[in-house]
Amino acid sequence: MKGLTTNPKDQQKFDAAPVLPAEELNWRYLQAELARIDQRVRAAVARWQQAGRDPNDAFRGLVIGDEEAESLLSLPFGGNWGDLVSNGDAHEPADGAVEYGRTGAHVQPAHVQPWVSVAERQGATLRLRHLAAAFGLDAFEVDAFLVCLLPALDLRYEQVYSYLQNDINRKRATVDLVLGLLVGAGGERLRWLAHFTPDAPLLRHGLLAYVHDGGQPPPSLLAQSLAVDRTVIHWLLGGYHPPAELGARVELVSPESREAPLILGPALAAKLDQIATLPQPLLLFSGPDRTTQDTAAGAFAARLSRPLLLADMGSLATLAGQGQATLREGLSLVLRDARLTGAVAYLYGWDACLQGESTPASLLEMILSHPAPLIVAGRAVWQPQGVLRTRPVATLAFGLPDYARRQVLWRHYLAAAGLDSATLDPVAPAAQFTLTAGQIRDAVAVACDRALGRQEPVTQEDLFAGARAASANRLAEMAHKIIPRYGWDDIILPDDQIRLLRELVATVRGRSRVLEEWGLGQKLASSAAVTVLFAGPPGTGKTMAAEVIAGDLGLDLYKIDLSNLVSKYIGETEKNLERVFTEAQSSNAILFFDEADAIFGKRSGVKDAHDRYANLEISYLLQRMETYDGVTILATNLRSNLDEAFLRRLQFAVDLPFPDEKHRLRIWQTLFPANVPRSDDVNLEEMARRFKIAGGNIRNILLNAAYLAAADGGVITMQHLLHGARRELQKMGRLVLDGALQVD
Repeated sequence: MKGLTTNPKDQQKFDAAPVLPAEELNWRYLQAELARIDQRVRAAVARWQQAGRDPNDAFRGLVIGDEEAESLLSLPFGGNWGDLVSNGDAHEPADGAVEYGRTGAHVQPAHVQPWVSVAERQGATLRLRHLAAAFGLDAFEVDAFLVCLLPALDLRYEQVYSYLQNDINRKRATVDLVLGLLVGAGGERLRWLAHFTPDAPLLRHGLLAYVHDGGQPPPSLLAQSLAVDRTVIHWLLGGYHPPAELGARVELVSPESREAPLILGPALAAKLDQIATLPQPLLLFSGPDRTTQDTAAGAFAARLSRPLLLADMGSLATLAGQGQATLREGLSLVLRDARLTGAVAYLYGWDACLQGESTPASLLEMILSHPAPLIVAGRAVWQPQGVLRTRPVATLAFGLPDYARRQVLWRHYLAAAGLDSATLDPVAPAAQFTLTAGQIRDAVAVACDRALGRQEPVTQEDLFAGARAASANRLAEMAHKIIPRYGWDDIILPDDQIRLLRELVATVRGRSRVLEEWGLGQKLASSAAVTVLFAGPPGTGKTMAAEVIAGDLGLDLYKIDLSNLVSKYIGETEKNLERVFTEAQSSNAILFFDEADAIFGKRSGVKDAHDRYANLEISYLLQRMETYDGVTILATNLRSNLDEAFLRRLQFAVDLPFPDEKHRLRIWQTLFPANVPRSDDVNLEEMARRFKIAGGNIRNILLNAAYLAAADGGVITMQHLLHGARRELQKMGRLVLDGALQVD
């Protein structure tokens, strides 16, 4: 056992020693403490040898003979083989050993105290002493812990413990061996058994654990073998490795708070500083902005000069659901490690732990009894209820950043990426996209990646593309995403309708400034919703208008067929609509509800239950449109089906009329690509005059004519256009005379 003895000659030697690194000082102090336990182990081995126990006996510990049985019976209650040498007298401790009073007072022996003095002089924290203080261990419990720690640091002690326990298979300390080494023989030692029950600090906090063969029934308390938790061992030696049961779901970090004032803003930063002055506060974070929550947690820990222990409670809950461990066990280990490392525990993803809108009593008790600052974060808002608590609880909401803060965040992340806010306008994406701090960070990263792929500077379009990519678009299963193909030059409508559409775009662009910066949203508008109705016959450009608006605003466009959401079962339509709006809430997308006639009819008196629920469906849709912080467009073929009360609740109503001859000609000219080969006989004016059809039909005729021409000479002729018109009119159910579609 050479190498554990530390015996400085005098205190002056230590006072004059140079400053030691913290880890070196911790290791030397731990060696000195282990040296005390080593003395007790040496004394016990010497007593066993004096008692005549032969270490070379091949059957020792395997066979009990008559003489051995009689010798065992001659021992006093609670004695062991080593006590034969003193004929049952009280155990005599080795020199320098600590005696335990009933109060557990710990008097430092001479070869340990100097290292304590050095640590105090250097202002260093000794990890073993911190462990004892953090978990409320008395002197006996510290020494019991050290007895179990010895074989984990030096394998020789496995053999020595087997020798002392008269069993080659017992390589760890049992409760009986710990008592024998620290207390000695006699019934008095049973008083110390309470330190090894599951509720005692050593086992309750997971510092020690019972270990036994899984196939065997649990032994008695005295025969229980004890092992020190590996995470605790790593920490005592200077590092931190999360328990294997938790793995990568737990991480210890040193928080960096330089960016915190920019991301949090002055008001939130000041509130965190105020909370940090409270005794052992419990902070409850809620809201969708996870990045700002993370920043706030780091800033709070930095304010207290503590590390931050991050724990993914969502992943731990998943493990618990798979039967790998209970959520309570995982949380217990996290809180133990927070106390062990002196860290602020940051339990994020807490929504997975909630039952309804509250935390289960067993988990609530654990977080309320944790004797240190603690942060619990998730999306849902909840309060500790049904329990008596004495610690302060601070609830902080992390909603989506407002318009002013979004501008600050865009400028911050643009500057962090080395981009110039003077050439790139951060105001536009801040106004158009309601994003969290993390989403803005990701949007800037995507913009840089796009530009890098082109080997060109970042453009404004890259910022918008990044913002669209960063938005949480989960609508793919319920809606069809439309990539805008048309611009303002492509849509042919009367001037007043074009002006109305441009006013709509201006409203969407300016709503953040008007509602938030100018303050009109406080009284005049309950949300940032923009509700729109497009009414007109089929083919008049309702979908095209939606594409033009989405393209100009740089927003995603999702087309939802209302006829697929309407159900004949009462209440199902509302559920389907709720799913759409819930998924769209963080999408920053334009919702385009096509086939609105499936749900909007002329509301009349209630004659039966179906009439009543039909009206409820309409009211529910209007309500969700008004609370959705985005643009919602409804498309209907028959405006006459909508009553005035319904129209009053919409912000814009745009009638797309059936095109007259002048507008039909412009549609023909706009839709006919310039690079498509055409013959000289193609007369678009004639096509506009002859066929009173909408733009959608004109598009179909051009496509049909192009396919015919591709198979017949490669040039579009007037005959191809007329043939295409014939097929389109037949599809529409119109009567077509044989001579009506001949070239003049």
